[in-house]
Amino acid sequence: MRRLFATVVKCAWVVSTVLGGTAFGAFYGWQRHGLVGAIALGFVGFVAGAFRANSPRLLLELLT
Repeated sequence: MRRLFATVVKCAWVVSTVLGGTAFGAFYGWQRHGLVGAIALGFVGFVAGAFRANSPRLLLELLT
């Protein structure tokens, strides 16, 4: 049961960070540069979210 809970939390963390990074990049790109900026910065946000999802401890260390 504990293992299942840890897996669900990890999956939720990955989905939320990647989705959040992509959405933030796309929104910022759309506001500043139009459709091309939304696509480009959405991809950048996706990559940044993937790196952030890989190591949650790094994010916590950067915040403190």
